[in-house]
Amino acid sequence: MVVDADGVGADGVGADASDVLIEGDRIARIAPTGTLAAARADPSVIDGLGRLLMPGFVDAHAHVDAALFEPEVQLALLRQGVTTVIGGQDGVSYAPGTGEYADEYFAAINGRHPSYRGGGVAALLAGYDGTTAVNAGYLVPAGTVRFEVMGRSTDAATAAELARMRTLVADGLAAGALGLSTGLDYAPGVFASTDELAALAAPVADVDGVYVSHLRGGYEANSAEGITEMASIARASGVRVHVSHFHAEPRLVHGLLAELASSGVDATFDAYPYTRGCSILAMPILPASLTVRPAAEVVAALADPAVRERLRREWFPTITGYASLGPEWPSMLTLAHVAAPGYDWAHGLTLAQGAAEASARSGVGIDPIGFALDVLVASRLDVNVVMALQHERSDAGLAEILAHPAAIGGSDGIFIGRHPHPRARGSFSRYFSLLVREQAALGWADASALVSARAVTRFGLGDRGLVREGAIADLVLVDPAAVRETATYEAPLGLGAGIDDVLVAGVPVLTAGELTGATPGRGIRRRAAHPSRAAHPSRFAHLSREVGSGPLVSHGTGDIDGPGRHEWSRAADGTER
Repeated sequence: MVVDADGVGADGVGADASDVLIEGDRIARIAPTGTLAAARADPSVIDGLGRLLMPGFVDAHAHVDAALFEPEVQLALLRQGVTTVIGGQDGVSYAPGTGEYADEYFAAINGRHPSYRGGGVAALLAGYDGTTAVNAGYLVPAGTVRFEVMGRSTDAATAAELARMRTLVADGLAAGALGLSTGLDYAPGVFASTDELAALAAPVADVDGVYVSHLRGGYEANSAEGITEMASIARASGVRVHVSHFHAEPRLVHGLLAELASSGVDATFDAYPYTRGCSILAMPILPASLTVRPAAEVVAALADPAVRERLRREWFPTITGYASLGPEWPSMLTLAHVAAPGYDWAHGLTLAQGAAEASARSGVGIDPIGFALDVLVASRLDVNVVMALQHERSDAGLAEILAHPAAIGGSDGIFIGRHPHPRARGSFSRYFSLLVREQAALGWADASALVSARAVTRFGLGDRGLVREGAIADLVLVDPAAVRETATYEAPLGLGAGIDDVLVAGVPVLTAGELTGATPGRGIRRRAAHPSRAAHPSRFAHLSREVGSGPLVSHGTGDIDGPGRHEWSRAADGTER
């Protein structure tokens, strides 16, 4: 097969028109345009003249661990040029274990896996081999590891529990995981101390993997605290780190990254090109000590008038202090996914709008708190929301963040819901339309590195990320004048424009903007590990001794969790309520 294009180079944007010969799953030769086609007897040729040939894009933060098997999701990714995704994000996913916790707690983010019921990271990765058009890598999710060892406990880990958790992390890495992820505003990760996380990061450092973190305490103005904790983990374990969906004022982002670098911490980050966030509704409006319980118990509690009254009195007033949401939070949260069929009408409405509509429909006055709790009960917590900010930054501010040389493309895309965040279907197209054409913050070569080569290098994804002889032929033809997002907050299901032809492992998976039906994607396994630190246990023995020896660190001061999370969760006698 031959692909010809106007711009072909190591980064996909060289000046000379070229032919690219593909044999098997590799790029065999790159030569001046027309020469390879003429030299071969009737080869298949993909006409890419007028377009740039780029290496396949890598979504370094995607919530498609289960959804990747759906053709509609594959189409949405490929129309943005995404040929590889990295899952296991935010500390909660299916492996190790049976996937029970992720299927329940994270259903509104990852969905429910169609086939995985156990077998660990090896089985999860094997499930992608030859079954999807897109490649998938995986991070061991620390919250899932904690659940497998400690269940729903909010306590600090004992030394024995920590040893078991470290074994699960090491086993996942040995099976091919790229690193470890944490979600420190989600249960049960919110209950893990810094020492516990550093101990779990040590096996990751052993194999030169990456510690990837949704920071504790939220982002924006509170980012410094989370970065300080990440730096402590990096120094204690020696691990390389990566900040998930890093959004704050550009000067703060750049300043914190400079501090990490000056302290010797090897750090990168991903950020999506939108100002609003998205998560499960339970995360910003309920205490983690409640949501960590089985869904049936949480639903029963939220239906209990006494519990609802206590939440109104003691918990909901704290939400007004969130730096990102503030007192107008019912108008800042838009329902993206509501599992309960009786609330189909609520998709796309804010909680304030939904409460007004529910009042009109029922003839009974319902305020936003009551409406939010009703929706959670009816949906068994399976609800996600798009989260606006009090002070949304400009496109120029987004571009300033993403122009940082440590930035890596990551959509944080969630495909669950009838009115989802547009970042799932628009981020990678928008990197080009916003950063290159509109803001002129990056040239085409740097934009190509942002969406491909940097992630390949950071996460060790093999011979990808460059258009060169010998590389795996994950390739994208990009129309530089037409590439753009069509998904918006108002109409979030639009597909990317300007990318109509994509190859994965040398196989056309998108032709003329449509799926071909080919499924050459595979689970991407981490390359060979470095010598194990297990041979030198004394170097990190202090981490095991410290965990479980003291109280939980404070978790409740950020703009996501809000103050008083643990205070709310304890009665006077110390029991959970």
